[in-house]
Amino acid sequence: MVKGYVLISLVPGLEENTLSQVRVIPGVKDVTLVFGRWDALVEVKSKTLHELSRLIISQIRGLQGIQSTETLVSGEL
Repeated sequence: MVKGYVLISLVPGLEENTLSQVRVIPGVKDVTLVFGRWDALVEVKSKTLHELSRLIISQIRGLQGIQSTETLVSGEL
């Protein structure tokens, strides 16, 4: 299982609608609003890194209201 965190910057005025769409995407486990450079922190999980990449690029980044993203992939020591 691959786990990641997607930092999202949202278009002002579209936050509520965009986040409600993000919450129902398969693979999205949690959505947390944050303050600062980013507007939301989204926890995602998938079986492979390739699936995680498709989830982020095709489903999250394609939504109207997403201004930019940065993805942090979880690792182990």
